[in-house]
Amino acid sequence: MLTKLEATVLKKNSEYSCPSFSSMAEDFEAAVEDGLRLSKRIYFGKDRAVAPPKQPTAMERASGCSYLPVSPMIYAVISDPAIVDNPDMPSYQPHVHGRCDPLALIPLQMSGVSLEVDSYLDTAFVTVTGSWRVHCVMGNRSCDCRIAVPMGEQGSILGVEVEVPRKSYSTQLIAIDNESDTENVAKIEDGGFLKPHIFTLKIPQIDGGTNLSVKLRWSQKLLYHDGQFTLNIPFSFPEYVTPAGKKISKREKIQLNVNSGLGTQVLCKTTSHPLKGRLRQAGKLGFLYDSEVLTWSRNDFVFTYAISSSHTFGGVLLSPPSLHDVDPREMFCCYLYPGVQQNEKVFRRDVVFVVDISGSMKGKLLDDTKNALFAALSKLNPGDLFNIIAFNGEMYLFSSSLESATTGAIEKATQWVNLNFVAGGGTNILLPLNQAIEMLSDSQNCIPIIFLVTDGAIEDERHICDALKSQLTNQKNVCPRVSTFGIGDFCNHYFLWMLATIGRGQYDSAIDLGSIEVRMKGLFARTSSILLANISFENVDELDDLEVFPSRIPDLSTKSPLIVSGRYSGTFPEILKVKGILPDSTNFSLELKTQEAKEIPIDKIVAKQHIELLTAQAWYSESRELEEKVAKMSVQNAIFSEYTRMVLLETVKGKTSANSKNLKQISNKIDHKMTEDSKPQIITVLNNIGLGFGNIDATKENIPPGSSNTKLPEAAAFFIKATSSCCGKLCSHCCCPCCIQMCSQMNDQCAIVLTQLCGALACLGCYACCEACCGGHDS
Repeated sequence: MLTKLEATVLKKNSEYSCPSFSSMAEDFEAAVEDGLRLSKRIYFGKDRAVAPPKQPTAMERASGCSYLPVSPMIYAVISDPAIVDNPDMPSYQPHVHGRCDPLALIPLQMSGVSLEVDSYLDTAFVTVTGSWRVHCVMGNRSCDCRIAVPMGEQGSILGVEVEVPRKSYSTQLIAIDNESDTENVAKIEDGGFLKPHIFTLKIPQIDGGTNLSVKLRWSQKLLYHDGQFTLNIPFSFPEYVTPAGKKISKREKIQLNVNSGLGTQVLCKTTSHPLKGRLRQAGKLGFLYDSEVLTWSRNDFVFTYAISSSHTFGGVLLSPPSLHDVDPREMFCCYLYPGVQQNEKVFRRDVVFVVDISGSMKGKLLDDTKNALFAALSKLNPGDLFNIIAFNGEMYLFSSSLESATTGAIEKATQWVNLNFVAGGGTNILLPLNQAIEMLSDSQNCIPIIFLVTDGAIEDERHICDALKSQLTNQKNVCPRVSTFGIGDFCNHYFLWMLATIGRGQYDSAIDLGSIEVRMKGLFARTSSILLANISFENVDELDDLEVFPSRIPDLSTKSPLIVSGRYSGTFPEILKVKGILPDSTNFSLELKTQEAKEIPIDKIVAKQHIELLTAQAWYSESRELEEKVAKMSVQNAIFSEYTRMVLLETVKGKTSANSKNLKQISNKIDHKMTEDSKPQIITVLNNIGLGFGNIDATKENIPPGSSNTKLPEAAAFFIKATSSCCGKLCSHCCCPCCIQMCSQMNDQCAIVLTQLCGALACLGCYACCEACCGGHDS
């Protein structure tokens, strides 16, 4: 049993989220650097041609060369440095005493890699198949292997499969019914996100010299700019994964299929690798690259293409539900592209920036936010109006009314921001949000925009959603668009998602604190370049049970395409009529032809959007039924959610399951193909890899997002270990948390004086004891 003090300290340590992405990334890089040093022990022979590849020099590291993976990688996890050796050519190695603490990571050498990409609309589905070898561990020893999967824009891991000679491993999602299902979860380093775009997974106990065949699957979004789509896939392999030896075959293969969903011509613009065309049809492209190489790809795979059109265009795809679909209704997917317009005209903007300056925003977070705000102000036109509201527990206005975006006004706003953006205080979102809506209530012939930035979670979030919905319903003119931006993992991202849905705006986030400035600039560019507003469908009234995602259709921006999907019952019209308002206040109408999605898996394309929006709705309505629906959709589409967990299944080939206790406990949740002589034997439940619903306690205490100060002070940690011994109860009565805190913060000089004093008292005690025992006796 823990003492009261132990429980208090441990509870405080576990209140907040796992270590920040920055600290985990730093630890990972340090582990790889240690692993590369350890790899010098590996002997490859006398011939210099088979010498191990060199690691980056100090100059290359100083210039920005990172040990974070920029391509799919596998690492040997080394705890005992004595096992590091060539499994094929054992050599004399001096004995190494001690253990690797923290663990070292040695990048495994890769003998083959294949990249297959299927691109539909604005989404790409990526499959990487590769072969790696545990070349750095003795043949009679074993080690864990850590897989790292870097993904592109808004990447979502879909699955990992590993084959070794006697075992196979695969990931799968299961629904979590209650908190008791997650009691025995794996450690953070066993599986989860190293950074928001880098997924890692540990495969246990692989023998030295083993060849691993690995298949990695994920989805990611395409970037859109000036009428062009850009596919960017991490595919830049470091030199040290190249196998030692010239005779080892190294084969690299890339296969790309593009289906725009349109009958118009697709034009290939640029490509990073020498692709050969295999297919060229209306709206479709196919390419292949297959070659023996001396070294692996040193560049990411980048492919850019354009859809030839100078005006707004789109289409509608229809699809029946899949065989085991959670929802029996039909599916539709409507997509609109802004086109390339030579003299594009966008709406005039009335913008109110509502920025969180609470105590948790101090330091680099607030500096990056200010830089992004200054960049947004510089993009405003003289005819635009703007204002800035800073908030913590109070509200601070740049101006009592909207100001014209003149050069002088922007300079004054910049000075005001530098003077008033001082982090401190709590978080009150409702007051500044109401003020912003009131300022924009009289906006005419423009798009009124509220741009909300926060890093915290608060208790009245559902009330704020209700209030926003009520105020926007009562608006006489064009309703203000509410776009939200969440910083870190302490804010409730689904609350921000719900606000953006209600306000017909857009949502984005910077979970990785190093991306605040870039992502905030991108969000403002998309939300402030509106080409078509108040979009709606005219002829869908006869459909039964129509559900649209998102429920309030956002505006079409010149910076990104618009995809609206949903479910319906009945007969969908052959021509879908779309209407909206143009910047010159004239009405816009467009007829979109519907077609069956024979070769485009729209269920997979829209699944992530549906899961995220339904999760926000489930949080808002506190609906258990919606939570269960999201969990089922998550399992069906292999897309993680807040109500599912990823598990790692280990299957021993040729043997029946001897110990399937864990499997039986959740057998009803796992739909896994089994043969008579091959069954999953071990199930490892990974940590929750979702965004979460915020941390109100951390917000109240103004804990900065990404704070890694959740570890116990060394003195306190030592005390807990000490009090777990037989004298723990005694110590718990004579010590207090204040004493522990004081000791942990003591400087070196004070510690030395205290140590000397204690030593002197101990000597006096020993002297007194000797005098009592020996006094009065002759020597």
